[in-house]
Amino acid sequence: MLDTQKCHCPYCGEPIELVIDTSESEQEYIEDCFVCCRPISVKASIDNRGEINVVLQDENS
Repeated sequence: MLDTQKCHCPYCGEPIELVIDTSESEQEYIEDCFVCCRPISVKASIDNRGEINVVLQDENS
């Protein structure tokens, strides 16, 4: 299943919406910001209650 999460770009601070594949309990990938086009490290996890936790970092963190 897919779910959307609203976040903010760690570079430009603009709001972005990410699509998270909830069939995977943990995932890590790079996605470019839709606004400033810089690469964002996305770490997403699903807890045992089904809650999605998303951490965004710039490439230097």
